[in-house]
Amino acid sequence: MHRFLTTIVTFGLLALVPLTSVPRAFPQSWKLSWSDEFNGPDGAPPDSAKWEIVTGGNGFGNEELEEYTARTENIRQEHGNLVITARHESFTGVDGIHREYTSARLQTKGKFEQKYGRFEARIKIPKGQGMWPAFWLLGDDNTSTGWPGCGEIDIMENVGYEPRKIHGSMHGPGYSGDSPLTAAYSLPAGSKFADKFHIFAVEWDASAVRFYVDHHLYETQTTDSIPSSKHWVFDHPFFILLNLAVGGRWPKDPDATTQFPQQMLVDYVRVYTRK
Repeated sequence: MHRFLTTIVTFGLLALVPLTSVPRAFPQSWKLSWSDEFNGPDGAPPDSAKWEIVTGGNGFGNEELEEYTARTENIRQEHGNLVITARHESFTGVDGIHREYTSARLQTKGKFEQKYGRFEARIKIPKGQGMWPAFWLLGDDNTSTGWPGCGEIDIMENVGYEPRKIHGSMHGPGYSGDSPLTAAYSLPAGSKFADKFHIFAVEWDASAVRFYVDHHLYETQTTDSIPSSKHWVFDHPFFILLNLAVGGRWPKDPDATTQFPQQMLVDYVRVYTRK
């Protein structure tokens, strides 16, 4: 999510895996370590003991067009889901930046981080040109080390002009921006990710990160996926982020076909460790 992706580069791995991948049964060797089921009262903000709402409109390194707010119009719990709503409206944030779109972003930084495990969420993404939903992880040393040295794991990203496709990517020093470790997963023709909820997950250990959609394994990145001169930085705790961006260098701007408001619904986020 942090930087612009222009191509799918996998350092020799298959970049597109069809839906016919064999589904994998959920293993019994996992133990729940953290979760949010978003079962708070309708209209309530996300649990502040678990999440920090990030505000601002500085583009976040991607030339995004939205102002992230903490308003219930943009982020709230409703009917057992976290609802992130992108709106087309004239708005000036507390940072003094004026934008024509608003949305929301939240993170567990300082509240929950974990090294290794299974990170999973059930999400119904929005649709439309310029929409950019993401479920991702960032190294807990991002403030001190900076990006991409802290590491980033994008469990799920979608850009609105690819309604059938999601991307799973990893960024680190020397393999970031437009050349991350990455692959994509596509639904059959006629299906769109925005049509219903899907489960997005990674299983991460000391030597590999495996990416799943609805329990279908479609991508595996290992310490051998990067050039020998580069450094594998996925060996320390990471925190969780959820956001719905509007516009940016990768998804491009909304256009006349984009309908607002658009919503990203999150049924749950669950994190596991090995038993």
